[in-house]
Amino acid sequence: MKFVTYASATGPRVGVMDSDGVHDIGFDGDMISFIEAGAPAGSRVAVAEARLLAPLRPRSMRDFIAFEGHYKKSYERLGLATPDQWYQVPAYYKGMPDTVIGPGAEIPWPSYSDYVDCELELAAVIGRRGKNIAMENAADLIFGYTIWNDVSARDTQKVEMPVGAGPGKAKDWDGSNVIGPCIVTSDEIDGQSLAMALRVNGETWTEENSANMHYTFAQMIAHISQDQTVYPGEVFGSGTPPGGCGIELDKHLQAGDVIELDIEGIGILRNTVGAQT
Repeated sequence: MKFVTYASATGPRVGVMDSDGVHDIGFDGDMISFIEAGAPAGSRVAVAEARLLAPLRPRSMRDFIAFEGHYKKSYERLGLATPDQWYQVPAYYKGMPDTVIGPGAEIPWPSYSDYVDCELELAAVIGRRGKNIAMENAADLIFGYTIWNDVSARDTQKVEMPVGAGPGKAKDWDGSNVIGPCIVTSDEIDGQSLAMALRVNGETWTEENSANMHYTFAQMIAHISQDQTVYPGEVFGSGTPPGGCGIELDKHLQAGDVIELDIEGIGILRNTVGAQT
């Protein structure tokens, strides 16, 4: 099923999306509460002209670098060496859930950057809590999958990364993380074999497949859950496939550009870049 969060007169509501549009499913709570409750889909009521929001405000956001091609090319463009340790552990950084916006929202341009970039990513949403999960069981914790646009200020990132603490303000401003348009449950799609595409103003920048991830979501979950509990509503990002961002292709976004992240079985996450401030 495709679960969404939509704007209603009384605030955000959980719904289900199908070929007939969005339907309210009678749940009085947010998406994380819905997942924790076991996704209790009640009677459906059609919602006319529903405006989709980000499907959830993640409990936490971990973004991995799972594609080797992106890892090598983006580090080269940032003037950084690519350490062999990447092949030993699924590395990640932590995003800020309060920065999340949803489909159709304008992406704000941060005042401190002249180089804003997009990133095509597949994201797994955790569906139940677990700790010290064996890799062969880790995929069972995935509730479903969504799309994540990890917007990045590349000029800021180039200054921050040599410090060794990972990206900071290069990834953190209001509206710097876009998630949507829905969460597709893991019984409907295989997150390890999905066609992925990035288009800007209708021009295809990349076409890839999640099957080419060096690290699987199961490996990520098993790694993170070592001596740490993972909870429903946490989001794990795949990182960007090769060519899934401008820095790899020497392309720069401009105000007004329309970004489309298209992942098989999930849909299209479409947003417009705001004016430079």
